Amino acid sequence: MSMTASPLSRRQILVTGLALLALGGCGGNLLGPSNPPLQLYRLRPRFTAPPDLPHVAWQLAVARPETARSLDTVRIALVRGEMMDYYADAQWTDSVPRLVQGLLVEAFEQSGRIAGVARESDNIHADYVLATEIRAFEAQYDTPDGAPGVTVEIEARLLGRGGDVAATLNATAASRAQQNSVASVVAAFDAASAEALQKIVAWVLSAPPPPGARRG
Repeated sequence: MSMTASPLSRRQILVTGLALLALGGCGGNLLGPSNPPLQLYRLRPRFTAPPDLPHVAWQLAVARPETARSLDTVRIALVRGEMMDYYADAQWTDSVPRLVQGLLVEAFEQSGRIAGVARESDNIHADYVLATEIRAFEAQYDTPDGAPGVTVEIEARLLGRGGDVAATLNATAASRAQQNSVASVVAAFDAASAEALQKIVAWVLSAPPPPGARRG
């Protein structure tokens, strides 16, 4: 004798549907997140002051760098051909301009050759202001899956108290990642940033002393 399944009642359909919704709702907890966790990366360039840098007795304020909107972000930029993009699930610990500003202040402090240095927002009695523009801060791919090169380009202007431009410098540095991974790319950013910082620090400390100041 053949048997036919009786149709589900409306109540049974409702209960079954609620059970499936409940199971789906807790599935994320059982199986883990569908996306990998966000990875935060620090910039840690190893800055070494050249031994022949002069000591200066004046103070420097470091302004927040200007940059294009595409680089004014916590995301790590990459370029393939004419297309700009960002690494997925990875970002810097702060926006690129704030990171570069902090690294500049640290580099001058680590040089041990300047009387005082701080962010411009700290309102120190500065003899010079260092204004910068970040023109490049990105990984560049020559091939789709190869290890990219990293380029850091910072245009620097040294301003007197009246806002006059005392000197300008284009500090450009490049480094090649050892492999196509975010960690290796960040290491290349460290190397390129360290070279650019060293150029800027040496240039600023070798500038003519501002009026009323003297060299140490």
